[in-house]
Amino acid sequence: MRSRLTVWHGGPVWVSKDERTTALAARDGKVIAHGDEAIALIADAADVIDLAGRTLLPGFGDGHAHPVFGGIETLFAPMRGHETLEDLLAAVKKYADDNPHVSIVRGEGYDPSLAPRGEFDAAWLDAIVPDRPVVLRAMDYHTAWVNTKALELASITATTPQPSDGEITLRPDGTPMGTLREWGAWGLIYEKLEPLTSAQRMQAITAASDAFAAAGVTWAQDAWVEPDIMETWIAGAKAGALTFRANLAWLAEPEGKWRETLPTFDRMRARVDAEAPDFLTAGTVKFFADGILEGGTAAVLEDYCDCPNKGIPNWTREELIEAVAAVVAAGYQPHIHAIGDAGIRNALDAMENARKVHGEIINPVIAHSQLIDPADLPRFKELDVIANFEPLWAQLANEQVVLTIPRLGEDRGNRQYPMATLLHSGTKMSFGSDWPVTSPVPMEGIGVAITRQTDAGLPAEGWVPSERLTLDEALSAYTAGTAVQAGETHLWGDLRIGKRADVVLMDCDIHAVEPLAVRKVGVVGTWLGGVRVFG
Repeated sequence: MRSRLTVWHGGPVWVSKDERTTALAARDGKVIAHGDEAIALIADAADVIDLAGRTLLPGFGDGHAHPVFGGIETLFAPMRGHETLEDLLAAVKKYADDNPHVSIVRGEGYDPSLAPRGEFDAAWLDAIVPDRPVVLRAMDYHTAWVNTKALELASITATTPQPSDGEITLRPDGTPMGTLREWGAWGLIYEKLEPLTSAQRMQAITAASDAFAAAGVTWAQDAWVEPDIMETWIAGAKAGALTFRANLAWLAEPEGKWRETLPTFDRMRARVDAEAPDFLTAGTVKFFADGILEGGTAAVLEDYCDCPNKGIPNWTREELIEAVAAVVAAGYQPHIHAIGDAGIRNALDAMENARKVHGEIINPVIAHSQLIDPADLPRFKELDVIANFEPLWAQLANEQVVLTIPRLGEDRGNRQYPMATLLHSGTKMSFGSDWPVTSPVPMEGIGVAITRQTDAGLPAEGWVPSERLTLDEALSAYTAGTAVQAGETHLWGDLRIGKRADVVLMDCDIHAVEPLAVRKVGVVGTWLGGVRVFG
């Protein structure tokens, strides 16, 4: 990607957490000058951007997202934004009525807190769409809600054995309720769905690009890539549809499946390197150590309060240790989804073993890092493990109040998302969105990280206020922190001379607004390698 000489001037330029300037110049996709030296180039510049007092930042890096899934949501029934079960059902019915030709009614992203314990009944969907399967996935992407026709499609009955890596929620009479938790359960239905067409895939990747460009995201970690998603990425890159760069993480699965797929990762990586080198890398392998707290599937050390069990570890500790070591030996970065304190301990144990066996690990990541046992906090720094957080989650929103904290109890509930504790202990930290689980807009997550409050400003003192970050710390986690995770600090993550001109222009001086207003700051321009892709 090539660009003409561009100069940004007339406002604060946040080069990094420790450096500021007043102007920036870029040529051929790289930063070449700051301050007065940049201003001196204005006469020769093809593009001159007056910041008008607004902040210029490095492009944001999203350390954990599912961009293709985010784009796919736009293809089906609109599930987001419904505040009552009645409104959600009305949206499903309208979509079904408007699309009588669709053989399976699909939707992604409903709010699981709209039903007690997040348990939704197939009968509610049967009442509005009795003639076709309805398959909806919750915004957590770990839970699905289906109707009776969908259960029949997957041959799920009262006699179906419970999967080892999932849960078929049952009514008191033993029949399937219609709520399916984790891939082991809802995968029985999703594997029956028709694959997307090439046109749908292009629509999805274009929608993802548009969303990230508008949010100021110029790099993202796709945290769950299988062969069909890889094809979508490559097609999008070849078609010129991408407005951001991405690293792809191949999915490793338990029960020995990873041994069969590990050799294919090299072949897929070679294709990515050969066919889309300007936009894509593929150096990571993803593990799901456990599920989610709000669904009661995250692996915890002590029983949940409302359902006496310890969740669903997707891997045994022993197999996770073995698989992570094999992935590291093959030259990949391990990226482990671990949310419960038992899941996180198993992930740390796997990282520790890999270091003992192989010495070096490529920027190991534990994603989400939600509930960490105090004894394990120092291990992040000791093992040089990056703690990836989705900061938007560190607020007392519905999922926390209705689902998570009742399952954990107050003491464990208040130990969630120890961002400041880890950062101030010297742990490397990155931020992400987990989009489409939640919003892809970094400023929304940054606003929560510095306040630990909801949009309404609750609680007044912030939720666990000792874990609040400063604005500069939060900005750094979404820029330099993700560049560390990507292993590309020599290329991006700040706006020092020689770095890529991946920049984002905000709509104000972000250091001059009140903390609670930071999440509302908008993006007015995004540049990738000096080329404007939004605004």
